[in-house]
Amino acid sequence: QLQAFGGGLVQAGGSLRLSCAASGRTFSSYAMGWFRQAPGKEREFVGRISGGITYYVDSVKGRFTISRDNAKNTVYLQMNSLKLEDTAVYYCAQSQYYSTDRWYRGDMDYWGKGTLVTVSS
Repeated sequence: QLQAFGGGLVQAGGSLRLSCAASGRTFSSYAMGWFRQAPGKEREFVGRISGGITYYVDSVKGRFTISRDNAKNTVYLQMNSLKLEDTAVYYCAQSQYYSTDRWYRGDMDYWGKGTLVTVSS
């Protein structure tokens, strides 16, 4: 089970940190990552972390940082310099695979419930 926390309303240029807590599985052996779905748009892969190695899509590179604390079974998404277009429901996901192709396809083992991030002007 995955549960994302930390969404809310933030002004453009601001920062927000999302957390995702996992339970019931060997957390450290899984790649963890984030997706988002903006209103009226398809779900979009944001980034993932596997074995300490991170990958980000171009639209968030340099602004978002994914980290994990295996002792707490938690993955984080630090979002800085937020833009209006970052407004979306953010979902965490878990996969036994780190292949970016699989992550771009959204072929995950487990999904968490989303948390809404709204960026205002």
